[in-house]
Amino acid sequence: MFETPHQSSKHPFLRRIETVALFKLTDEEQAALVALPMQVAQIEANQDIVREGDRPSRSFTLLSGIACTYKSTRAGKRQVMSYHVPGDMPDFQSLYLDVLDISIATVSSCRLGFVQHETVRALLRAHPRLNEVFWRATLIDAAMVREWMLNTGRREAYARMAHLFCELVTRLGAVGLAPDRVCDLPMTQPELADALGITSVHVNRTIRDLKSAGLISLRGRRLTVHDWAGLQAAAEFDATYLHLRDPAAQ
Repeated sequence: MFETPHQSSKHPFLRRIETVALFKLTDEEQAALVALPMQVAQIEANQDIVREGDRPSRSFTLLSGIACTYKSTRAGKRQVMSYHVPGDMPDFQSLYLDVLDISIATVSSCRLGFVQHETVRALLRAHPRLNEVFWRATLIDAAMVREWMLNTGRREAYARMAHLFCELVTRLGAVGLAPDRVCDLPMTQPELADALGITSVHVNRTIRDLKSAGLISLRGRRLTVHDWAGLQAAAEFDATYLHLRDPAAQ
């Protein structure tokens, strides 16, 4: 299960739920989320968590690390569809879809909390307002897919990369993991190429261009944004599609 209730407000999953909910969670709803029984597992980088065609009986939340959703062609060419940050529940759709049509893998070493589907269903029956929260999270996931389609299909490589960095910094910041717009970036250049639909050589050149423009630095897989306004402008980044809310404003 999660940490004790005193610590729970700092837990990435609860923080994520709070940024999605259109209402302030009651003490009972928070306690129910905190008390979810989880089987916690540590999985090393570049390992599949679930695969296309699986029929899982449980879902998971990402407690630490970065994961990705991807699909592959028969020839083995991979397209990363999204990245997942702590607090996300990437395979929540398996609660309602019998067969997964995507694969989810670790990008970095990840700590995962697995929850049986029946436990999630019992939670939603006992606390009906949480159905609205999880439904809204699913709609936000769909909005992110639409933005990724636009990014990969219509923006040039420079803007694509800038947009990806803006999204990651914004989402990690929402769960307290990008202070001063500095965050871990564990993806290799070939992995970024799979996400952006360009070659590894093009990834290298684009990162170099972003650095030369004074927008970012990247050292030891640690991303620092030096010019947030400039990076947003380069990316045409508008965070509306993330639909993040400040729990303190509720």
